[in-house]
Amino acid sequence: MEYIYDISRTLLSTCRDVAPIIILITVFQLLVLRQPFPKLRRLIIGGVYVIIGLALFLAGLEKALFPLGKIMATQLSDPAFIYGTKQVVAQVDWTAYGWVYLFAAMIGFATTIAEPSLIAVAYKASEVSAGTISQWGLRLTVALGVAFGISLGTFRIITGTPLYIYILAGYLIVIVQTIFAPKSIIALAYDSGGVTTSTVTVPLVASLGLGLAATVPGRNPALDGFGLIAFASLVPIITVMGYAQFMQWSNQRKTKSMEKNNAL
Repeated sequence: MEYIYDISRTLLSTCRDVAPIIILITVFQLLVLRQPFPKLRRLIIGGVYVIIGLALFLAGLEKALFPLGKIMATQLSDPAFIYGTKQVVAQVDWTAYGWVYLFAAMIGFATTIAEPSLIAVAYKASEVSAGTISQWGLRLTVALGVAFGISLGTFRIITGTPLYIYILAGYLIVIVQTIFAPKSIIALAYDSGGVTTSTVTVPLVASLGLGLAATVPGRNPALDGFGLIAFASLVPIITVMGYAQFMQWSNQRKTKSMEKNNAL
């Protein structure tokens, strides 16, 4: 009965959250555009599916993904696992948290590959570019960026270094890359960084950061637990533009080599 009550409460909350969107679209369609809804029955059925799916997803986050991320972070950063002792550690040794960095990178890669928003952007990018931009190539590049970013974010939490140093350095790299990267990839790279922080990635990454900050000695979850999402958004921009720059350099090198061979 408890689960039924929780799902019902989440369903009502989802209906309340989706209601403004439905009202806005209805007003514009009927009063501004003055057009009837095409295939109204299909739209209604699809809307019901969306509301039910969102409610079940949110219930799953609350019951499974949030606790799972926190539990994994707590277990991996437990002094009994890291140092082999239950005693309170006076000074944190960042080199002892190798399993935490590895888990953070793997969870970042796995959640990004499964991210629906990224799949949609990769599909559209491949469609618009007539296959020049590979769907899997873009998804893998972004996923590797998120993996490195979240691993770097966990390193920041463990060492307790200020977040702004990493963000300033990262965006300085992005600015320099934007100047030299192919113009056709810049907007896609920025969008790729944004779509990584969506329905699948955020719950696990946020709970991972909070769980880690609550377990590492000397860290405050309110101050150190957040910030991993910023890394997950920033680093993929760098990796996508870096991949585009590498491919541009590689193609130019091949072209020069072919021209040189033809001249001989």
